[in-house]
Amino acid sequence: MTSNVQLDEIGRRMTACLSSLRRYAHALIGDRTAADDLVQDTFDRAWGRIASWRDGTDMRPWLFSIMHNLHVDQVRRPRLATVPVEDEALDIAVRDTHHDNLELRDLDAALRRLPDEQREVLLLVALEEMSYAEAAEVLGISPGNVASRLCRGREKLRAILEEQKTRSLKVVR
Repeated sequence: MTSNVQLDEIGRRMTACLSSLRRYAHALIGDRTAADDLVQDTFDRAWGRIASWRDGTDMRPWLFSIMHNLHVDQVRRPRLATVPVEDEALDIAVRDTHHDNLELRDLDAALRRLPDEQREVLLLVALEEMSYAEAAEVLGISPGNVASRLCRGREKLRAILEEQKTRSLKVVR
């Protein structure tokens, strides 16, 4: 049986991963509320299956694997039609970093155009700074597949961003 001290330590380790999980979920889904729900579901499932975590191993890839599997399940599940409300539409104050926000918006839009398998690998390696082995563990694929998907994802992302840049720079006569 697990003692309260061990459970407290497990809880601390899980909580230490919270910001990374939230960042990845938001980048993966694009909606803050749905991302927070995914993180909550991840913690619920992890806590319920804490016996499957091997003590002494890094908890982060284990939690990301749970999140990935939950996300895949959610994508496959039919949903009710909803109308998304953009967080930015609720902001009243004009930000000083308008140009930065435009670049982030363009990057987010470009990431959304990538196939899921490429976007997931790109986010885990680039955003979450996971090694190829950790990303492979999270996604249940080989490190070679991670490298391949990452390469294709970067190339496609570069092409999409270039296309967006070209479209936004129209010549006016």
